[in-house]
Amino acid sequence: MKCLRTLWLALFLGLIVTSATAGDWVVYEGQNGPGKGKHIVFLSGDEEYRSEEGLPMLAKILAMRHGFKCTVLFSLNPAGEIDPNAQRNIPGLETLKTADLVIMLWRFRELPDDQMKYFVDYYLNGKPIIALRTSTHAFNYGKDSQSIYKHYAYNSSTWKGGFGKQVLGETWVAHHGAHKREATRGIIEPSAKDNPILKGVTDIFGDSDVYTANPPADADILVRGQVLVGMKPTDPPVEGKQKPTDKFEKNNPLQPVVWTRSYKNEAGKTNKILTTTMGAATDLQNEGLRRLLVNAAYWAVGMEKKIPAKADVTYVGEYHPTFYGFNGGKKGVKPADHELK
Repeated sequence: MKCLRTLWLALFLGLIVTSATAGDWVVYEGQNGPGKGKHIVFLSGDEEYRSEEGLPMLAKILAMRHGFKCTVLFSLNPAGEIDPNAQRNIPGLETLKTADLVIMLWRFRELPDDQMKYFVDYYLNGKPIIALRTSTHAFNYGKDSQSIYKHYAYNSSTWKGGFGKQVLGETWVAHHGAHKREATRGIIEPSAKDNPILKGVTDIFGDSDVYTANPPADADILVRGQVLVGMKPTDPPVEGKQKPTDKFEKNNPLQPVVWTRSYKNEAGKTNKILTTTMGAATDLQNEGLRRLLVNAAYWAVGMEKKIPAKADVTYVGEYHPTFYGFNGGKKGVKPADHELK
C-alpha cells in the first residue's frame, strides 16, 4: 500500500513521465525546395530490416534535398530507447494529424488502440501511403485481443489478409528468393517505363530477397524482382528450377516488387498507394531505389509534375546500415541520436 501511495504521489508531482514528448521522435525541418510546406511522417518499427536506420536516412534526403518537413517515429522501450522488438509502443502518432504523406516500414505491430487510432484516422481520411517491405504484414494481434482494430492483422479472416492485403495489395505470403542468399535485381515493367515515379531510375538492386506477391488486378506494376544466384549486383539471375522437386521457376514469372494503386477505403475516400517489397536499410544503399522512393513522395502528394529529371538522392551525412536480421539492431540508441548535428 505504501508503494502504491508513493507511485501516485510521484505521478501527481510529475516525477514519472507517462506521455509522449517531442524527444521521442525526430523532426527534420524542410529546407528550400519543391516539398516546402508538405509534411511527411515516417513510421519505423520492424524487428528485422532496420527501418530505424533506413527511414531516418531517407527522411534527411527528402528534407534537406527536397524541402519536405519530415518526422520520424520509432518503436521505443520503457527506457526511451529505439527497440524494434517493442511492438506495442510508437510515440508521436498524433503527428499524423498534420501529415500529407506516410512512409512506413512496420512489421507485426500490436499498438494500443489510443495510438492505432491516429494511423487509422489518417488512412480513412484518404491520405497517401508509401509502404516498404514488411508493411504488407504490418499488424499482428493475439487471438485474445479485444482491440477494435484486430481485423487489420496480416492473417485476418474477417477482413481477409488485413490491412496489407486489402489496402496495400498483399499480405505476408513467402520468401520467393532464398533469404540472405539470393538478392534482387529490379526489372522495370515495360508498360511503366514512362511512369513519373521511375523518372531517372536505373539499376535497381537490393540485397534482401524477392517476396512472393500477387497484387490485385487494379494495381499498376512498376518493377518486378529478378532473383539472383548470390548477394552482389553483378550476380546472374537464377535459371530454371534449382532442383527437380521444385514446383516453379523462381524467375518465370518474375514477382512484382513495386506497384501502385488507388484504393477506395471503407469511409469512401481514395488512398494513393505505393507498395514495394524492397526496402531493407541495406537495400536503400542503392541509388535507383532511393530515387524511386523520392519520386514516389512527389507523386503521392500530387507533385508528379515537379519530379526532377534526376532527383538528388545523395546522403545527408554518412550512412552505414546494419545488415538485416532479428535482434541485430543497435542497442541504446535514442531518437535524439538521429538529429542533424
